[in-house]
Amino acid sequence: MKTKVLFSCLLIAGTVGSAFAQEPVDTAMIRKIRNEGLNHSKVMESAFYLTDASGPRLSGSPELKHAQEWAVNQLKSWGLVNAQREPWGKFGKGWEVQKNYVAMTAPYYHALVGIPKAWTPGTNGQVSGDVVLIKIDTIADFDKYRGKLKGKVIIFDTKASAERTYKADAMRYADSDLVAMTKPLEPRGQRGGFDRTAALKLRALRTAISEFLAGEQVGLILTQARGTDGTVFTTNGASYADTAKTVPAELETSGEDFQRILRLVKAGIKVNVEADIKTQLFTDDEQGYDVVAEIPGTDKKLKDQVVMIGGHLDSWHGATGGTDNAAGSAVMLETMRILKAVGFKPRRTIRIALWSSEEQGLFGSRGYVLNHFGDPKTMELKPEQAKLSAYYNLDNGTGKIRGIYLQGDTAAGPIFQAWLNPFKDLGASTVTIRNTGSTDHVSFDAVGIPGFEFIQDPMDYGSRTHHSNQDTYDKMSEDDLKQAATIAASFVYHTAQRDEMIPRKALPKPQPPRN
Repeated sequence: MKTKVLFSCLLIAGTVGSAFAQEPVDTAMIRKIRNEGLNHSKVMESAFYLTDASGPRLSGSPELKHAQEWAVNQLKSWGLVNAQREPWGKFGKGWEVQKNYVAMTAPYYHALVGIPKAWTPGTNGQVSGDVVLIKIDTIADFDKYRGKLKGKVIIFDTKASAERTYKADAMRYADSDLVAMTKPLEPRGQRGGFDRTAALKLRALRTAISEFLAGEQVGLILTQARGTDGTVFTTNGASYADTAKTVPAELETSGEDFQRILRLVKAGIKVNVEADIKTQLFTDDEQGYDVVAEIPGTDKKLKDQVVMIGGHLDSWHGATGGTDNAAGSAVMLETMRILKAVGFKPRRTIRIALWSSEEQGLFGSRGYVLNHFGDPKTMELKPEQAKLSAYYNLDNGTGKIRGIYLQGDTAAGPIFQAWLNPFKDLGASTVTIRNTGSTDHVSFDAVGIPGFEFIQDPMDYGSRTHHSNQDTYDKMSEDDLKQAATIAASFVYHTAQRDEMIPRKALPKPQPPRN
């Protein structure tokens, strides 16, 4: 593997010089795109409507539907065709928070930072209860608490989630970081074996605890969220499936608040917490939807071929999903606006897709790929698969584009290097053979379609905003998003105009079913 990657990197390096001469770059159109993208941008306007105006966009929620409908109408207003919410398959129940108040009232008053876990119920009015520290290692431990927990607030003995550090939250890639990306990865050491049996036993115990606490009618469960300095990284506490069982109300609490309560209870000091939480499930429409729209191609021979761009529109519920991923969605919307604003009439059709349910497992893009292109489990492909030149994705926060991951597509390297060359002054020049995963381009790659993710500056994505209560409009960098949309528009332009489609890797093998 190391030899293969090294060969690929050397191949890219050895052909870049000739690529600049051989791969056409339309400098006149790039000037138009740069002027529109950098001097007349609407990217923050789109970001505002996707975040502040729409709210948290959890999968299946009314807020996600609102954002999707706004995006459809906006795309139509820019002159795109076939703009719609396209169903991709069944998702499950929608959910939203409608009220959330929680505070410690004894031994003194203190408002707590807490966020309901997704798809958990509310408290059915205000509850007030003493905090009880419980320890359950086996099902036999249930007997210690049976009949004693009704109306109580439950916590578990949990270590602080992280030691405090004094490193900067945000960072940009240094030139040395980008150079390192172009080099082969060092082989990883031997990992310890995964004990599947132990993991299944732990999962079964957690399920049993949840069912036991629901049966005991506890008032509220407080769990410690990941994060420091008031940042709460949110998760789900129940399933969105329509067959899911009822669970107790549960709040993820900031580490500072949780540890304070835990210290007091361990010291034998009575702690009382009151809460009034209202959440609602939505079951009237359990389908999942993506937003799609097109700029139709004009070349008689090429208009049936397609260039796709996208990012996921869904978010978590602790904030308004600014960097994850209103940023990527706004950039891709802006990319389409730029291309329309400069009067571009593409040879190939250009299609945007804003995915849903990425956060639950890339469901929106996987459903779309299954419906349009083929099944990665069997590699039975549909005719449309052969007509998609490339898919470009953006989903790594608000940072500017610094280059592109090739996802192992060696032959695309010289092409992309030529297209990045005009943007060196904007900090984008890196092409790496490396792969990156965990977002929607992977769905396309799985059926042999060239799917790419752009390299972005990390900023404070991993340390502060990703899935957290800090992920708001305010954390989005306007200049970076303008730069990203400008570069994405240039990539789309050149892909749409190129005589040939983007080169493809060998088709992947069918994916074996998971046990």
